[in-house]
Amino acid sequence: MGTFDGKGEAWWGKGAAAGDRPSALGFHGCKNLEINGTTHMNSPRSHIEVENCNNATISNVNIIAPKDSPNTDGVIIALSKHVSVLKSSIATGDDCISIKNGSYNINAMDVKCGPGHGISVGSLGVGGSFETVEYVHVRSCSFTNTLNGARVKTWAGGAGYARNILFEDITLSNSGNPIIIDQHYCNGPHICPEKGKAVEVSNVTFRGFHGTTATVEAITLDCSKTKICSDIHIEHINITLSPSSSYTDKDIRVSCNNARGTASGLISPSDVPCFHQPPSPSPSYQDDDDDDEFFM
Repeated sequence: MGTFDGKGEAWWGKGAAAGDRPSALGFHGCKNLEINGTTHMNSPRSHIEVENCNNATISNVNIIAPKDSPNTDGVIIALSKHVSVLKSSIATGDDCISIKNGSYNINAMDVKCGPGHGISVGSLGVGGSFETVEYVHVRSCSFTNTLNGARVKTWAGGAGYARNILFEDITLSNSGNPIIIDQHYCNGPHICPEKGKAVEVSNVTFRGFHGTTATVEAITLDCSKTKICSDIHIEHINITLSPSSSYTDKDIRVSCNNARGTASGLISPSDVPCFHQPPSPSPSYQDDDDDDEFFM
């Protein structure tokens, strides 16, 4: 029990770069870590960081920061294995959970996310680096008023892989971009061009999503023509446009390029067209996310 108040308000308005701001709580090189029942508020940057750790459980935590607070990720995991985030509420200005390079066997269950940027694998491959994430299971989680939902993001020109990832039993309430794979991520309002290399994204399943989206594109698979996304499985999806959405076009859509996989049990949307088409050049992607690239 207890409260960690990072008093980050003094940092957010100064325009300080992410690397110049401290994170509130970090664990490095640890084994058998347990964090339970704590409250974390208003960190200058990320609230909890787990790096180079083996066997960690974060449960029943409450993380709170304004939705416009920059880079205030809830939990960042990197270079670690066997990490679980359970029965927690995370409301921040960035990713609720960010699963970065070197993460293996990561579990998130019964996490309430929002506001924030969703639960993300990545970003991976910045600056052409070789980075990996494998065996991630996100289940029985909710996204409320988030910028994104379940997301995999990799930089064009990177190397490595993100694979064996499962998002299942997900509840959406006015969540933007509920399902998104972005192999052209480049952080901020940039044009993100195709490059000669890409982080391989494979064996990713999105299963049992239901609720409302704030954006008309319920599913976005923006994959690289250099290394297409493979073995992507989208199952039992029922997503409708939120009544509070500003979009007048009430038919939600799928935007996809260079992805291969299967779709089954879909109600809305009813199909993933690019699963039936040969790979095609992928358009540049305009990203409005201000991601914290602490662990690169």
